Amino acid sequence: VTSMTMDVRAVVEFATVTRALSLFLQAVLNAAIPDHDADAFRPPRTEEPLYMDSTVEWLLGGLSHWDAEHFLFIAEKGYLYEHNFAFFPLYPVVLRGLAETLLWPLSSWLSVRGRLLVAVALGNSALFLLSVVALHALSRIVLQDRRLALLSSLLYCITPANVFMTAAYSESLFAALTFGGLFLLEKGFTFRACLALSIATAARSNGLVNTGFLLYLPSLHAISQIRVYRTTIKGHIKVFHYIWVIVRLLVTSLLGTAIIALPFCAFQYYGYRTFCTPSVSLERIPPALLSLAERKGYRVPDENGPPPLWCMRPLPLLYSHIQDVYWDVGFLRYYELKQIPNFILALPMATLGIMAAYAYFQTNPELCMRLGLWETNKGLDKPTPGLFNPRVFVYVVHSTVLLVFGTLCMHVQVLTRFMASSSPVPFWISAHLLLLNEPLLHRRKTSNPSVQLQTHSRNGCMHTPQNPIVALLPHFTNCSTTTQSILGYFLSYWVLGLALHCNFLPWT
Repeated sequence: VTSMTMDVRAVVEFATVTRALSLFLQAVLNAAIPDHDADAFRPPRTEEPLYMDSTVEWLLGGLSHWDAEHFLFIAEKGYLYEHNFAFFPLYPVVLRGLAETLLWPLSSWLSVRGRLLVAVALGNSALFLLSVVALHALSRIVLQDRRLALLSSLLYCITPANVFMTAAYSESLFAALTFGGLFLLEKGFTFRACLALSIATAARSNGLVNTGFLLYLPSLHAISQIRVYRTTIKGHIKVFHYIWVIVRLLVTSLLGTAIIALPFCAFQYYGYRTFCTPSVSLERIPPALLSLAERKGYRVPDENGPPPLWCMRPLPLLYSHIQDVYWDVGFLRYYELKQIPNFILALPMATLGIMAAYAYFQTNPELCMRLGLWETNKGLDKPTPGLFNPRVFVYVVHSTVLLVFGTLCMHVQVLTRFMASSSPVPFWISAHLLLLNEPLLHRRKTSNPSVQLQTHSRNGCMHTPQNPIVALLPHFTNCSTTTQSILGYFLSYWVLGLALHCNFLPWT
């Protein structure tokens, strides 16, 4: 317990420093670099600014660019334009909740927009801290390796998707709920895990993929129970125990899947009612917002107008329509010569995903062929510590599914934040490679296997710093090529994202 408390404290301290540094750098870089005139969603301000609005906009305005503007607009005005429905409601609700409760005392000095920007800075920082604690807890229980769990969590603090964890995006919220839900599922708290993963689906659509964990992990538990019954229970009563385990598994799987999918289905139904059976007339929409819709071709609900064509489809999913029409998302649609720079941007994250899948299959080919199912009871009870632990199998599969789908069917540059906020595997494989290839990091087979870096003070004594990431940086030129590549990738994307994204320049 003491060692875990120390590790959690080290991770939280490092995460707090990186959050504060991110907010500071985005303000400096946003002020120093002029904004690019991008063709992005920029709705007009319909509220009169108050005394401190200009100051908050100067300090935190970099957090509101690109898709962040959609979340802020939804939090302030609700779902007005059709393409706003590409962004799920939980994060705007959280922002508005903070603005109307915790930040309400500032309402005399800050408009709703200003309070929302402050809510972004405070809320995302808190959510990121929750996500890193959840990731560390999940890593400890799955990897069964304290050092690997600690180093993975510290790497997450300098995630390449940093700017999206800081700006008004739902990544930090989704990561906290996903990692927390998976930890609860690993601990056997199935119902609570379902609730956490269900709430995650209200934040991002790819939360639906988490149903795979709910189907897989309880199945392993059921198989383990059946093996126990087979050796400990005699006679016909064994059959009834088998039936009970199978029925309980089916009920858990069906009910859990329904719970996780419910927010997605409810949101699609809300979109259908908004546009296919509208109850709003154009006269009730503020003229400035209606003018933007007419100028840009944004669809708004109109009870006096004809319904959109997607309403007539056998399965009228608004989300699919928006991805198809507004973002041109589809199978291989992004495979054009002009998109080569975006493929290069996504290449490091894709490489980590491919390396994790390849290394795991090379180490555990038989286990992979059995889909992670063991022939003996030695599996979940006494796993091999580290990345090649049998319990890691389902996470590698999940990461690979995200990688393949993101590469073939999405805007490929989104792959960095898509995987970094949904899967622990990129951080596990990065930490594994560092521990495997960095001579400055060494393993000690003692009762205190904390990550250590060998450096020598003037008197020749060994000094052991707490944070190996910080300790490695002064020795960066002496590090192995693997360390230079991984830390170079994490830190360069960490800084470049703040510089480019916060100034309306293209980024991941």
